[in-house]
Amino acid sequence: MQKKIAIIGTVGLPSKYGGFETLTEYLTKYLHKDLDITVYCSAKSYDEKPDSYNNAKLEYINLNANGVQSIPYDIISIFKALNLADTLLILGVSGCVILPFVKLFSRKKIVVNIDGLEWKRAKWNKQAKWFLKFSEKMAVKYADKVVTDNKVIQEYVESEYGKESELIAYGADHVEQLPLSDDILKEYPFLEKKYAFTVCRIEPENNIHMILEALSKNSALPYVIIGNWSVSTYGEELKKNYAHYAHLHLLDPIYDQEKLNQIRSNAHVYIHGHSAGGTNPSLVEAMALGLAVVAYGVNYNKETTGNKALYFLNAKELSEMLNSINEETLQKNAKEMKALAQKQYVWSKIAKKYYDLM
Repeated sequence: MQKKIAIIGTVGLPSKYGGFETLTEYLTKYLHKDLDITVYCSAKSYDEKPDSYNNAKLEYINLNANGVQSIPYDIISIFKALNLADTLLILGVSGCVILPFVKLFSRKKIVVNIDGLEWKRAKWNKQAKWFLKFSEKMAVKYADKVVTDNKVIQEYVESEYGKESELIAYGADHVEQLPLSDDILKEYPFLEKKYAFTVCRIEPENNIHMILEALSKNSALPYVIIGNWSVSTYGEELKKNYAHYAHLHLLDPIYDQEKLNQIRSNAHVYIHGHSAGGTNPSLVEAMALGLAVVAYGVNYNKETTGNKALYFLNAKELSEMLNSINEETLQKNAKEMKALAQKQYVWSKIAKKYYDLM
């Protein structure tokens, strides 16, 4: 008889956006023959609500999966899952404040992927940071198994809480190398030249201000960045300040995967500014596409790229690097990034590790 697994903490399936959604997509794809999987989804995010996807059952909660509502969303999902699953795989810590109570009356196995130290993010106020740190503490203390996606976070969990965690990264072999179509070039004619590229959430800890400052001074290299500019004052201010630069192309989110893959597949260099989090999906996807990577020089990014990318710590360093870098260095970097991704960031291997854990 198949073991029953519940996956909690994502927006749902089919995955539209986000690392945990993509993880869930590929866990269900690779493990549905061996496990009976139920995925909890946000009813608010789907007009059509199918009963199943990738042979996994879908259950809907009438709340948003992100923001403040993520806390009751995860808690309700946990209580519903306790009635039907042998093991709960909880992605993120929002609802983990409830785990001490759950453990009083349930012997169900709980696995938590704590994500990337969410409480450190600049977008949260003091109270939110305290709550998320407390949730993280409860997750680590009361989960039967903790998953970390980056060696740096694994070491943090060991030193902060004295607990060993399972290191399971993130897959990236779902991205597809595509040539630029005539339609795309018609829509975005600036893609005909060599260009630098980034796709990410427009948040302070992703250092978009630093990257735009550097690239605004480098008019020889067009820069294409895709992100959610309109959801914060930070994003709106940046767009207002930099939209008039002819070589900077600040695009709104593109959810069409084929269009997104075309644009990023053909970038000359990928610029990654994240300073928080663990193994970041957009970074490993760029590596899998064989792009040269210039990354913000924090330990998470160095770990993900095997210390083989090019690193910067401020706008001046980034600007100077892009001005002086030669083609040979970029090509060598791109080959090393791809080789590392093909070895480490493969969904079949990631799914097998989760299966063994559960």
